[in-house]
Amino acid sequence: MRKYLILAFALLGFLPIQAQVPTPDQFLGYPLGTQFTPHYRVIDYFKAVAAATSNMKLEQYGVTYEGRPLMMAIVASAENIGHLEDIRQRSLDMSNANGNGGSHQPVIVWLSYNVHGNEAVSTEAAMKTLYELVNNDNAQTQQWLKNTVVIIDPCLNPDGRERYVNYYNTTRSLKPNVYRFTREHNEPWPGGRANHYYFDLNRDWAWQTQKESQERMAKYSQWMPQLHVDFHEQEIEAPYYFAPAAAPFHDAITPWQRQLQVMIGKNNAKYFDQQGWLYFTKERFDLFYPSYGDTYPMYNGAIGMTFEQGGGGRAGIAVLKRDGDTLTLSERIAHHFTTGMSTIEIASQNAGKIITEYAQYFDAAKKDPQGGNKSYVVKAGGNTEKLNTLAELLHKNNITFGYGATVAASSGFNYFTGKVEAFTIDKEDMVINAYQPRSNILRVLFEPVSHLTDSVTYDITAWALPYVYGLTSYAVKQPLVPKAEMPVIKNNTPLVAQHPYAYLAQWNSIRDVKFLSALLQNDIKVRFTETPFTTAGKDFPAGTLIIARSGNTSKGALFDQFITTQANRFNISLDAVASGFVDKGTDFGSGKIRYIKKPNIVLLAGDGVSSLGMGEIWHFFEQQLDFPVSVVNERDLADVNWEQQDVLILPDGEYKLFSDKAVTDRLKDWVNNGGKLIALEGASAQVAGADFGIKLKRDEDDKEAKEKALAINPYNMLKPYANRERESIKQFIPGAIYKVQMDTTHPLAFGYTAFYYTLKQDARLFEFIENNGWNVGILKKDNYLSGFVGAETRQQLKDGLLFGVKDMGNGEVVVLADNPLFRSFWENGKLLFSNAVFLVGQ
Repeated sequence: MRKYLILAFALLGFLPIQAQVPTPDQFLGYPLGTQFTPHYRVIDYFKAVAAATSNMKLEQYGVTYEGRPLMMAIVASAENIGHLEDIRQRSLDMSNANGNGGSHQPVIVWLSYNVHGNEAVSTEAAMKTLYELVNNDNAQTQQWLKNTVVIIDPCLNPDGRERYVNYYNTTRSLKPNVYRFTREHNEPWPGGRANHYYFDLNRDWAWQTQKESQERMAKYSQWMPQLHVDFHEQEIEAPYYFAPAAAPFHDAITPWQRQLQVMIGKNNAKYFDQQGWLYFTKERFDLFYPSYGDTYPMYNGAIGMTFEQGGGGRAGIAVLKRDGDTLTLSERIAHHFTTGMSTIEIASQNAGKIITEYAQYFDAAKKDPQGGNKSYVVKAGGNTEKLNTLAELLHKNNITFGYGATVAASSGFNYFTGKVEAFTIDKEDMVINAYQPRSNILRVLFEPVSHLTDSVTYDITAWALPYVYGLTSYAVKQPLVPKAEMPVIKNNTPLVAQHPYAYLAQWNSIRDVKFLSALLQNDIKVRFTETPFTTAGKDFPAGTLIIARSGNTSKGALFDQFITTQANRFNISLDAVASGFVDKGTDFGSGKIRYIKKPNIVLLAGDGVSSLGMGEIWHFFEQQLDFPVSVVNERDLADVNWEQQDVLILPDGEYKLFSDKAVTDRLKDWVNNGGKLIALEGASAQVAGADFGIKLKRDEDDKEAKEKALAINPYNMLKPYANRERESIKQFIPGAIYKVQMDTTHPLAFGYTAFYYTLKQDARLFEFIENNGWNVGILKKDNYLSGFVGAETRQQLKDGLLFGVKDMGNGEVVVLADNPLFRSFWENGKLLFSNAVFLVGQ
């Protein structure tokens, strides 16, 4: 009756007539689940719904690298839709420990779909979810919306999803073929999981290295929802997974957060039980690594959850399972739709409690921060550029900090020495007080050692920012109050000359590399010093860039203006010197002053290559250095004009070229004739196995110990089947931090202190290079710092080479056993990789 009365009033002119909201099937022209919907049609559907209802607002919050729109829909009741800004502001105030939201504050539920592009069911489910939320005939959803605001992001990764959908839609059979060996079930390299630069966006929440993450997190931080669901897919055979999550739980997660996960899980189970659908909980998907779509919201006061449907990129529209059943896209949509609705239902039923707990979370974080450390001090150490980069990350995560302190000295845990020490606090040092609303995410990102309740975990187990940035830092038990909001730059008066003979620039951060990149691309001749020198009473370390007027006459009178303009662009402090004659060390015409040739670089890609590893390097050159790189598929190597190429980079992967002796020999000839081969991670192991003069280290001590143990008791090899998972972790190293001793006299280590902190994800080490090479970064005994390492792997990780350079004729082979560009957030490794590209072999 109510519907007809509203229509009558509308016809009489008392109310506006709204267009009927189309169902997805009506708008698309086919039933959901019968094909994958292109991204532009998904956006068109959301726009059509927004035009047909007043209970939804559609907002574009960004664009992808490939130019696709990033959209979010905000759905609310008629009573709340006009007050969204007030609702948003109250939620933000609560997250800043400023108010309790009030008795009428709705709970905000944020639903994120398709962060992994080839887990493409999610976006299809998003359309069905949107329709039922705005459908006025659905009394249940309309009741929930009285105290709930729902935000839907239908596709976090449009570029990856389109890569998958375009492939599937152009290769599928007229009738879906259910056999996995068929073409439609096997997408080509690199697959659709990652974004344009092949980054896994579900590992980027905290680091925000990718455009999609940056734009989404800016909007997320404006709303600060109370619940967040991240919809995924897993392997075909797996039943549906929903929270509660598996151990390990970080102890920063509160009892209430875990309790609400259980409540939602039980509600999901109720609906799945009614349908007879299989599911599992409390296994596999843990809450530890801080940069997931479930953990990051958890560490920021919300209830974060991952929901995983069986299927993924190989499932297509329909796929045959091993038990003989056929898994269809329609079924996958139904499962995701059900858990999304179930979550909104529990949020609505417990809205008051959720709002109260949310406000208390941030209030407690500000008044009584958890953990033993109440402050953190990060020393500038003459590297304000790197400190500024850390400041940018903290700002992205809404962590407040300042510089200097109201006291001149303190004592605390030195991350680099592992000891409690007294230290001074300089006015340019960063000081972070834990008494702030975001103290939990602060603690998680800075704690020297994270406590693991279970060593079987899903991702890396160490990420403390002092190691990531390579900045001397202290964790302090007492609160320290910053003295200033902005840094006070330490007095470092640059050298000035009327008509400079040369400009000098430091070399110790990624900004210095960006400066070099800009100079090289503008045909400026740049040199660097292999040894320290002193001029005009000022000391300059090895690696210092020298931009002399000599050789750069093409710029004429504009030379000085161009150099200083580029320096200002990258916030580089220049020293101008009047002469190439130095007080101490080598003059600027010495053979120890090396000319940096602008390199032509080839980066290998394609089948067998890690798309993640390759993407990190591609992104580094294009988005961070703005330096050209030629991406070449391995199968096209023979087409490259190698006489014109200077550097070949092999990302992590398994390369066919090493199984072909003729190709390998040609590669060696190219190196001997002056080429530079840079091999990372697994590629470096293949280089070691191909007779390039580098050998993998074999742990004979561990082998002998096992043989002796078996000789004493042959039954030691017998293990219970039930313990197989625990036995496997003896060789497990998901990601732990080790201290690497560096030879700072070699160009590969220029800009570093005596130690570098690496993220180790395997037991790979090389034997020390005895002849015609350099052991630049080595592990000694007891170099472990943080993170889980299996007992057997920990025994192996000692006395070996991680980063080295092997001279071959007129060229070099650079091996990097670990990844210095890991997920682009391992900031201190970027200079190491840049040294390999620009300085080594010059």
